Amino acid sequence: MDTHKEIDARGLTCPLPILRAKKALSDMQSGEVLKVLATDPGSVRDFQAFARQTGNDLLDQQAHHTESGDEYTHFLRRR
Repeated sequence: MDTHKEIDARGLTCPLPILRAKKALSDMQSGEVLKVLATDPGSVRDFQAFARQTGNDLLDQQAHHTESGDEYTHFLRRR
């Protein structure tokens, strides 16, 4: 998926991944895609709620198992 910006929120817990995403989206143009990397398992439902509340599109969420633990990737399209 083509992304316009990527933020690394790995190692951060709620609400920091959401706050970082919110700040990044505010600097983006409508229609651009933000990729967020996170390790907090709660980020899956947090980004679902964030998308509903803000009107940004949650395009995809992926979970990956790595040697250091689970990682989650979230793709949001700026409204």
